[in-house]
Amino acid sequence: MIAQRTDHPWLMTRIYRFYRDGFRQMTVGRALWKIIFIKLFVMFAVLKAFFFPNFLATQFATDAQRADYVIEQLTRSAPGYVQPIKGEYP
Repeated sequence: MIAQRTDHPWLMTRIYRFYRDGFRQMTVGRALWKIIFIKLFVMFAVLKAFFFPNFLATQFATDAQRADYVIEQLTRSAPGYVQPIKGEYP
């Protein structure tokens, strides 16, 4: 009979320790992670605020008007699109 060892840490604990120890030993990696976080902040906070205004909030007063506009835009046909007759292959 094979005896099972019960002194092994759980899988999640082992994974956590693996990454924790890896990040502690990084030298160049820390600077790279800082650059990544700064770039993400710039992309999501700064660019969104200046280049992507909230179109629906500025054009419509109520949520119902916004919902109607979005549904209209999603369900309308593309210009020049002709819907095929039932049974015909386009």
